[in-house]
Amino acid sequence: MSILLSAVVLVPIAGCGQPSGDAQNMTAPGAEEIPAIALVAADRPTDALQDWAIKRAGKLGIPVRALQAYGYATVVLAKTQPDCHLGWTTLAGIARVESDHGRHRGAKITGEGQVRPVIRGVALDGTNGNARIIDPEATHRAGKTVYAQAAGPFQFIPDTWKRWGVRADIDYQTLEKILANGKPGTSKGSLGSADNIDDAALAAGRYLCASGGDLSTGRGWRTAVFAYNHSDAYVRQIHAAASAYASK
Repeated sequence: MSILLSAVVLVPIAGCGQPSGDAQNMTAPGAEEIPAIALVAADRPTDALQDWAIKRAGKLGIPVRALQAYGYATVVLAKTQPDCHLGWTTLAGIARVESDHGRHRGAKITGEGQVRPVIRGVALDGTNGNARIIDPEATHRAGKTVYAQAAGPFQFIPDTWKRWGVRADIDYQTLEKILANGKPGTSKGSLGSADNIDDAALAAGRYLCASGGDLSTGRGWRTAVFAYNHSDAYVRQIHAAASAYASK
């Protein structure tokens, strides 16, 4: 079932547990290497991956702009967290399940990476098997209880976005400082938007690397994806999607 229907819950890394059953036997999906691109002094470095994305978009069924975002996140994390070994196919698999690559209910990705109209999950009010999570800022503004909703193409809940969100278009020297230690947090001005596919893909990769360690190993990959959503069925779903992209 799509997480947009069942409501994704991105949980804290501590105590995230391990997948069970046949999910334990999975190997990490493969992924071709992304072409080297300039990260320093580039106005919009995702543009450098346009040709790479155009050549693959049709056969993969992924929008060019989305592929550019997944590729850029992979390149940046390979540079800042080289021990993670995140493959772009994993990001593509997650985005496929979460939002059909930002196309849920007819949404589209602008040239700047904004997904419009915005994509929101169900209210996390504790019903229908979902977690009960209150959005404190929205509650304060409204003067009444407002429940959190997962947002954007990678379906982040507000609290998790505050911990792991990051603007993909800030200068690389600043971005490197934010990402290199592998820990959550950034300044408010560098937080970015969960509704921007560049920001969301990079934040998702950041979260996965912190959760799983070495994602080239089956154990690391499974642990990372299970942390993203505590469901063996979800892990299998992402593995199937990512593996399919890797095989095309």
